[in-house]
Amino acid sequence: MSLNFKKPKKICDDRNCPFHGELSVRGRVFDGVVVSSKMDKTVVVKREYLHFDPKFVRYARGRGHIPSHNPPCIGAKEGEPVKIAECRPISKTVSFVVVEKLRKK
Repeated sequence: MSLNFKKPKKICDDRNCPFHGELSVRGRVFDGVVVSSKMDKTVVVKREYLHFDPKFVRYARGRGHIPSHNPPCIGAKEGEPVKIAECRPISKTVSFVVVEKLRKK
């Protein structure tokens, strides 16, 4: 793994885990908050960002929901801030994986 993240203390046998499996992480890294954790090993992460609107010469607030793989060793739950990183497509909609939990502010 080329990007440096804190390794979780728990150990899992998930093959799609970037720490204990064979999933490589590359590309974009985002911070967000887990909105839903109802799926099996998958969470939905809400990401808020600003983008510049040239017509009105101001920044507009945007948000997006990104489905991400949640390895058992991390086990993120709803309301927790997390860091997600891009990986190869795991399923039709999932192309990101949770790599660490962040501290609540």
